Amino acid sequence: MSRVRPSASHAAVRPTFRHRLEFAAAAGVLWALGALPRPLTRALCQALATGSYFLWPRLRQVGLFNLRLGFPEWPERERRRILFRTFRGFGRMLADFAHFPRLTRANIERLIVYDGFEHYARAQAQGKGVLFLTAHFGNWELSSFAHSLYGNALNFAVRQMDNPLLDGLILRYRCLSGAKAIEKNDFARRALQALKQGEAIGLLMDTNMLPAEGIFVDFFGKAACTTTGPARLARKTGAALVLGLAIWDPKLGKYRLRFEPVPWIEHQEAEEEIRLNTAHFTRLIENHIRRNPDQWLWVHRRWKTRPPGEPALYPF
Repeated sequence: MSRVRPSASHAAVRPTFRHRLEFAAAAGVLWALGALPRPLTRALCQALATGSYFLWPRLRQVGLFNLRLGFPEWPERERRRILFRTFRGFGRMLADFAHFPRLTRANIERLIVYDGFEHYARAQAQGKGVLFLTAHFGNWELSSFAHSLYGNALNFAVRQMDNPLLDGLILRYRCLSGAKAIEKNDFARRALQALKQGEAIGLLMDTNMLPAEGIFVDFFGKAACTTTGPARLARKTGAALVLGLAIWDPKLGKYRLRFEPVPWIEHQEAEEEIRLNTAHFTRLIENHIRRNPDQWLWVHRRWKTRPPGEPALYPF
């Protein structure tokens, strides 16, 4: 397994006994799951995910609340069905993550295939770098891993975990395919450097942001505080934009790494241009969620940050 150097901030953190216990448990589970045949690992992880649906009421509560916001016209039974399938998807995702050390260019097609790669190739050919817009949808861990393993090394932004040992373990798995991590506190400099060299950067842009970190755009009919980072990077560098999502296809029995071109919307005022494009990116992601609602991260409090003067949406 390739080794990833710890960040300067993590290098200064002395692991505690709890950190070591958490690391030992996680490393042991990943090793055990990775040693099993993939079908057995998936079955086991999906059984664990099913148990989590029933035994983790907090996540279930958040997921159902979000589904009521997103699909108010649905009966409650349908929301519960979708959320249950979302948890099952988490199990499949864990199983695939545990098998990362066993994946190679020769066998990656057993898990995921390209769909619309020509859109990515066309973006890359422009020579100004590529912004790979994505979301917590389908198998987002596998999308960056597989894309790099296919020979298209990707940079991706990461947020450090509190446990430096666990952070290092997860990062090693993520980077086995040649993908490169960029820490949030050094993101602007490293991202500009990567794009200048014609590289690609994967950006998750469907999480709740603090007011100082984003702007409010429409998402399922509700104002959602959304990062402007992708739009600002694109405007500053002229990098090409593609939407890339790893979508589970039950008929194929594997994921499709779907690429779609993302046109840039121009406006004479800079901040309005940023707002228009951020809203556009978010709308593209929403369209995919509406087509495959069981593949999005409904258990995240996406609408937690509210516009000034607006009351909190979540009662818990």
